[in-house]
Amino acid sequence: MTSRQTATEGSTQPPALTIDALGKKCPIPIIMLAEQINHVPRNGIVSVLADDPAAFTDIPAWCRLKSHHHVASYELPGGGWAIHVRRNY
Repeated sequence: MTSRQTATEGSTQPPALTIDALGKKCPIPIIMLAEQINHVPRNGIVSVLADDPAAFTDIPAWCRLKSHHHVASYELPGGGWAIHVRRNY
């Protein structure tokens, strides 16, 4: 599985939560993720919808910093990505 796929490729656990950060510039998508990741169960997936190119690299970096797992980033048909994060704790 590559880190950049279309939304229909690959098979992963469905997201427990989707955060719509489309149209918002970084760091807002990361702030939204940080505020809401604890609303999903441990090992749950959060999907962050974002179209700011900085989010494509910054969210995986945030995952490494905070010890969560960047599952994959899927290209959205209308532009942007669904960036999937697994809550580790």
